[in-house]
Amino acid sequence: MALTGRPKVSIIGAGNVGATLAMRVAESELADVVMVDIVEGMPQGKALDLSEARPIVGNDVTIVGTNDYALIEGSDIVVTTSGVPRKPGMSRDDLIEINSKIAKDVAEKIKQYAPDAIIIQVANPLDAITYVIAEITQVPKHRIMGMAGILDTARYRYFIAEKLGVSVKDVFGVVLGGHGDSMVPLPRLTTVGGVPLPELLPADEIEAIVERTRKGGAEIVSLLKTGSAYYAPSAATWEMVKAIIKDEKRILPVAAYLDGQYGIEGLFVGVLAVLGKEGVEKIWEVPLKPEELEALKASAEHVRELVKKVDELGIL
Repeated sequence: MALTGRPKVSIIGAGNVGATLAMRVAESELADVVMVDIVEGMPQGKALDLSEARPIVGNDVTIVGTNDYALIEGSDIVVTTSGVPRKPGMSRDDLIEINSKIAKDVAEKIKQYAPDAIIIQVANPLDAITYVIAEITQVPKHRIMGMAGILDTARYRYFIAEKLGVSVKDVFGVVLGGHGDSMVPLPRLTTVGGVPLPELLPADEIEAIVERTRKGGAEIVSLLKTGSAYYAPSAATWEMVKAIIKDEKRILPVAAYLDGQYGIEGLFVGVLAVLGKEGVEKIWEVPLKPEELEALKASAEHVRELVKKVDELGIL
């Protein structure tokens, strides 16, 4: 891959999430893109297709597809999307064994070829897989994070906007915790046009939105039958990539490593964090009510159980 002077983003996995992310990164001209996949021809074909769109959408970034991990060398950011998607009836947790093994192989390649890159982990079960990659690569903890909170928050915000018949742009929401059924949407800290959500909707309608948010991924899986979500996950990942490359100092919900914040230690859990050129530059610790903190700690304990399963499998 020729050097262009632009940032370089490598995407491991050229499936639906990875290829859509490549398109978003390229069309916003954030960086040159490398897509890596074990399937011969697939990343090359998708990269060529994206490149042939460049004269139409008007970008001059370089897009490369390959089966050779050596081409990720020099990456500023590596995004890992490799993994088996859910099928109807499956939870994210059901993927722990197979996706942990895939993550181990990917992490070893990142350690070999791109040890200085910031890593964004996407495959499920997200929080536990982020732990696996961190343990194998041994990158500084602030330089690895999981994409979850932005996606969960986007779903939450959309459901609220749909219910109230307003623009999604005017809905601000926070979803913390693990990327699963134990996630913690915070209605108290959710506003619509500056008005707290509890002043706009009754408690039962808010709870229905919260529950739909928790099941948001499963709802899409049940409709697609043969795959899982990728438009919104790729958009969420793109927002993280942009915040890092442009050093935006955005306060975004991501699966970040906690070292005592909220009384949680040694886990990657969804919290608000400041994202900039160094990765997770600060955990943005918001004041929580006792019941909210209890829910966040319960979600973290669920993540810890998944990490224990990884240890029991002997993957690390």
